[in-house]
Order: sequence, then C-alpha cells, then structure tokens
Amino acid sequence: MMKKRFEENTYEELNEAIEKNVIVLLPIGQIEEHGLHLPTKTDAFIAEKICEKLAELSEVPIIVMPTIYYGYSTKEIKNWPGCPGIKIETFINYVYDICSSLIEMGFKKIVIVSCHGNHTGALEVVVRKIADTYGIYMALTIPNIIAKEKINKILEAGWRGNCHGCEYETSLMLYLDEKSVIMEKATDEDILKINKKFYPGKVFISTWGLQKSKTGIYGAPKYASKEKGEKLFNAIIEEYIEFLKEF
Repeated sequence: MMKKRFEENTYEELNEAIEKNVIVLLPIGQIEEHGLHLPTKTDAFIAEKICEKLAELSEVPIIVMPTIYYGYSTKEIKNWPGCPGIKIETFINYVYDICSSLIEMGFKKIVIVSCHGNHTGALEVVVRKIADTYGIYMALTIPNIIAKEKINKILEAGWRGNCHGCEYETSLMLYLDEKSVIMEKATDEDILKINKKFYPGKVFISTWGLQKSKTGIYGAPKYASKEKGEKLFNAIIEEYIEFLKEF
C-alpha cells in the first residue's frame, strides 16, 4: 500500500501512486537566520509540517516529497551566520531536475509549497520551464498567499509586522515547535517602516534593499502567540484542502 512519504515507498508502491495519479507535494524552504528568537530551520520546517498535515487530512491522494532545505537567499542575510545557501541558478536547476525526474517517472500533478520569499521568482521560472518541456502545468503555492484573507484577520501587527521572523512565522513556530522559540529575545525593533503606497505589491524591490535590518528580521514578532499560530495553521490547511480538490 502506498505510503504518504515518498521516501518510505518501494518502487512497486510508487507505481501504485502513479497509477492513482496522486498529487505530489514538494515542500521548499531554506536554512537561514531568523533573528534572535527563531531557529534557522523555520521556513523549511513550516513547509514540511503543512505538507504532512495535508497528506493526513486531504481526501484526494497525496504523497509528500522530502523537504528542500537549501536554496537561495539574498546576500544581505549573510551578515548573520546561519545561511548555507546556493546560487539562484543552481537552485532553479536543482528544483527543475527534481520535478522533471518526477514527471519522467509518470507523476503528472505536482504542487510546490514554498515558505521562503526569496524563492518565488526562481520557482516561477521552474514552473514555466517544466510546462514548456513536458506540457505539465505544476502549481506554485505560498501558504501566506493562498490563505491571505483569513491570515490577515488573525494577525494584529498588519503588513508592517509581517515579513521575516515576524508575527506570522513566530506564531506558527510557537504552535508547531514551541521549544525551539526563544520569545524573551524577540524584538519589534525591525518593524517595517517603508511606504505602503508602492510596497508590497505594486513594485518589487527586495525588503533587504529598502530597509536595513538591525536584528536579522523584518516585522513584529512580539505580537505572536501559540493561539494565533494554531489559527493560522488551520486556516492554511483549510485553503489548501479546497485547492487540492480543485487541482
């Protein structure tokens, strides 16, 4: 019988998954510093936990790939230790090769679950390249975008308080792995101060180039709580389950 984790299956069980036309979830994050209060695993860990829960709860058949923990981060984040990153071109080729190999095995439905902001543009390139090569249209999804409306109703600090190591990520980590969070070291010193008229949304300029961070984060993690984290996680799962049925 097919198992939920890709790496736990035999090739016979994977053949069964291919025949069932299962959805393959590919969680992608990054190992990088997340300020004084969050572990470097934050992005990848959140992506992995979302995919694990979806495999558990979704009515449609799902198989979860091993999480991609290494990717691209902008140069500024390397002012703090904790980011063993790779070049953006390497990352694009790496994810492309993983997805193309899945398609060549016979899988046709692939959903990327990305929890690292620096990856969005690169992953869009991967999706385009896969479509051009194989005629397979993958889905690139970002949890805080797919559940944006529900998430905005839960968060209290607003857009200025949520970017990197923020109320959103800190709340999720408090819910998913509370022991890894050092809340007494959380600081709102690097809450966003840039003009909302053009950012975020209308113009893309990296946050790291718009405002210099003093602590390695952007946002207001002191607004975070475990209770908010549970609500955020459940909202994300609800929206994904609806999307995966449609996909």
